[in-house]
Amino acid sequence: MAPAQPVSDQPVLVLGEALVDVVLDPDGGRREMPGGSAANVAVALARLGRPVRFATSYARDRLGGLIADHLAASGVEPAGDHRVLARTSTAEATLAPDGSASYVFDLEWRLGPLPDLTPRAVHVCSIGAVLDPGCRDVLAALERFGGDALVTYDVNVRPSITGTGPEVLERVERVAALADVVKASDEDLEALWPGLDEAGAAQHLLGLGAGGVAVTRGAAGAAWYDRAGATEVGAVLLGVADTIGAGDTFSAGILDALWDDPGRDRAEVLAHAARLAAVTVSRPGADPPWRHEVAG
Repeated sequence: MAPAQPVSDQPVLVLGEALVDVVLDPDGGRREMPGGSAANVAVALARLGRPVRFATSYARDRLGGLIADHLAASGVEPAGDHRVLARTSTAEATLAPDGSASYVFDLEWRLGPLPDLTPRAVHVCSIGAVLDPGCRDVLAALERFGGDALVTYDVNVRPSITGTGPEVLERVERVAALADVVKASDEDLEALWPGLDEAGAAQHLLGLGAGGVAVTRGAAGAAWYDRAGATEVGAVLLGVADTIGAGDTFSAGILDALWDDPGRDRAEVLAHAARLAAVTVSRPGADPPWRHEVAG
């Protein structure tokens, strides 16, 4: 039997989509930027110095090369062979003058075989958790690797590609039931549970089995709900270049804050995540901060 992996070396396993954002600026400019919700989380955690293994998929093409170089530059390690698609997925992101983004996706999603790991945490998110056939791979991996790991799930619903119907809702709730922390925006909650207010939707997720629910509200701050009650913090404002990757960095911030102390004060967890997300919002594209940029 192989020796147990030292806790200090145990990685976070991030499961989900990687793609290239084709960003259309208000002035008519066009940029190709590697991204995808899960890829952004993996990059953010790696830049914070956390060991990351990333399970995703893309093709052996030019855009796939952009993704591979981007991940490697931030220190993200692969979990298995990523190059299992015929064409790398894209998201055309159109920026409004206020920096907000709307998306049109050209996406295929599945996973190849994964190696044996003993992760400290497992993060799943967004399209990867609900889009066939890869969502089945994600659920199997979550059941395989979750175990004693901290499991976090960012709902990050994308109605334009997955819809918000009963099948998507069932898949969201199935993953949420396995999570220690569910993160969602107020818009996610409204799209999936339109008959419930924010607190009601959070209580619904807790009732499914989630240990805690973090809700982001954009410029209105964030809240944490658990069985002890609710905790709220204000937003951190550093200026807005665009909002691409903000929620993904917030998810990474939650994991980073809980890395050494899962019982850390929830207001501190939210404030840390909000601070990291604010840096991402302050500069173009999904460009999360490195540890030295937020130390102190």
